[in-house]
Amino acid sequence: MEMNVTDPASQTGTAPSPASAGELSLQPRSSLIWGGLLLLVSVVVFWGLLRAQFEFAITYPSDWGHTLLVPFIVGWLIWRDREKLEAIQPFTPSWVGLGISVLGLSFYLISLVGPSWFTVHHNARQLGFATYIFGTALLLFGWRPMRILFFPLAYLAVFGFTYTDRIIGYFTQQLQDISAYGGYVMLVVLGMDVEIQGNTIFIGENALNIAEACSGMRMLVAFMALGTLMAYIGLKAWWQRITLILLGIPVAVFVNMLRVATLGVLSLWDTGFAGGQFHAFVGFVWLVPAFLVFLGLMAIVQRLVVEVDDDGKAVA
Repeated sequence: MEMNVTDPASQTGTAPSPASAGELSLQPRSSLIWGGLLLLVSVVVFWGLLRAQFEFAITYPSDWGHTLLVPFIVGWLIWRDREKLEAIQPFTPSWVGLGISVLGLSFYLISLVGPSWFTVHHNARQLGFATYIFGTALLLFGWRPMRILFFPLAYLAVFGFTYTDRIIGYFTQQLQDISAYGGYVMLVVLGMDVEIQGNTIFIGENALNIAEACSGMRMLVAFMALGTLMAYIGLKAWWQRITLILLGIPVAVFVNMLRVATLGVLSLWDTGFAGGQFHAFVGFVWLVPAFLVFLGLMAIVQRLVVEVDDDGKAVA
């Protein structure tokens, strides 16, 4: 990490003046050294959280396996915008970031040891970690680079961790009801003799229970992670990105209804199809057409705005 000066004199061939106080310019080699050191310190401090998250992802790959990819996606997003970051150097570190990072670290430590009234669980530690990361970035780089770093860091905070049942329990129940009734309607449309009682669909002599695993909540989280990334890199205007992300919710819910209906049909041949690994496999298969539908929606949203040049001609 080297301190450099942004001085007009340096552009005219004269000797550069001493570095301005509070300004920071990163060179490639020093960036790697200091970045690696900061990463090492962060891993050591938050080792308990990171280890638990890794175990969640490995134990439940169909639900939370995507969290293992998020850190690499975040790294790629930052690397993708490296020229923009270089263009706004030198950075002006902000001491506000120090207060935010200390707050995040304190919150994380409190979530580990109590007190008894404080809910100690994975997502409380996640919040402390996210606050620490944002504060550290602000401390090192200042406010201007945060326009570029905000999305990658927010993406890591939101999609890089498992959500416990305490967090998603309410939404899971709502999605169970929607998935059960939607699957039931689709089976009726197919001409099958079915009945529904609560979250259980009766197909002939077989009963298909729409349990938490069928709610689609975890599928929704993974699909939203993918959709948010596509919206960010594929669209320019923020309102377009937000629109596409919101459209991803009904797409994911509808796909889960299709999964329930598919399992209902397959259960006529073998009730074992409605559970186990095959259950997760059917959900994965339906993600492929869902992804294609999402691409189509992105193309539509892109065409909602036509850019024109000074002569009034459309820009390709």
